[in-house]
Amino acid sequence: MSHSNRQSVLVLGGSRGIGAAIVRRFAGDGAQVTFTYASSAAPALELAKETGSTALQLDSADRQALTSAIEGLGAIDVLVINAGIFVAGDPLELDADAIDKLFTININAPYHAAVSAARQMPDGGRIILIGSTNADRVPMQGMAAYGASKAALSGMVKGLARDFGARGITVNVVQPGPTDTDMNPADGPLNELMHSFMAIKRHASSDEIAGMVAWLAGSEAGLVTGAALTIDGGFGA
Repeated sequence: MSHSNRQSVLVLGGSRGIGAAIVRRFAGDGAQVTFTYASSAAPALELAKETGSTALQLDSADRQALTSAIEGLGAIDVLVINAGIFVAGDPLELDADAIDKLFTININAPYHAAVSAARQMPDGGRIILIGSTNADRVPMQGMAAYGASKAALSGMVKGLARDFGARGITVNVVQPGPTDTDMNPADGPLNELMHSFMAIKRHASSDEIAGMVAWLAGSEAGLVTGAALTIDGGFGA
């Protein structure tokens, strides 16, 4: 690689929302960025062009495709795992297959991706998962499976932090609260309810989440590992 001094970054789930803000932030900071997208081809290609990054179509539910793609990229300095799905509703009514898919994408994929990346990651690398404040607080009905999937990540990073610590690789999860994206717009129907749980009553911007991710990927955060960093306006306070 000719720019060996540039940080090599892979963002899983980078075409929209928080993922796209993370891609923009790392690209703006001079990193060489590759990001994956499941189905949003048009925004993905537009983002790649805008940021000088590389877009890769990939279904995180396909473990073989996921690990092969990571292996194919070689020594990644920073892995950000943002790909995730949201399924909510009465657990007595929800489709069991949809719940299994949620667990596959939100728990299994981050685990396998992190392990795969760590095999070829240089010492001092960074693995950053995007979780949710719902790991710690689920004050609304219909979110048991989603909350469980995000709580799993905080246990996962504690364990992987120990597994990879001897190599100076840090593993953390960033837990956003309500964040202004297509999935959860700042003027959506549940906003008053969500804001009622918060100390600072507004949605986060995607850039605020990206800022925390960028800090975790930098030299100042070398001793932060096995941690859940919550950025939720006090939603879980």
